[in-house]
Amino acid sequence: MNKGELVNAIAENTGATKKEADAILSASIETIVDAVSSNEKVTLVGFGSFEARDRKAREGRNPKTGEKMNIPATRIPAFSAGKDFKEKVKD
Repeated sequence: MNKGELVNAIAENTGATKKEADAILSASIETIVDAVSSNEKVTLVGFGSFEARDRKAREGRNPKTGEKMNIPATRIPAFSAGKDFKEKVKD
């Protein structure tokens, strides 16, 4: 499912117009991205949590040459599925 299909599903489930559903979805995504990039954790009970995690510096290899290289430490976004979400997917 892509964003357009998700917008259509939201509009159908809520009775909102596609334009309203798109605006709400876009605002929701933007709010989550802004919060996580500001080092806040966003928890949606039953769905999951979004947060920023630190990835340590490590040694890797160039896949073309096999040469060793250092991969610097970085910050990445992460999602952890909630219990209800995991159970729904499991069944």
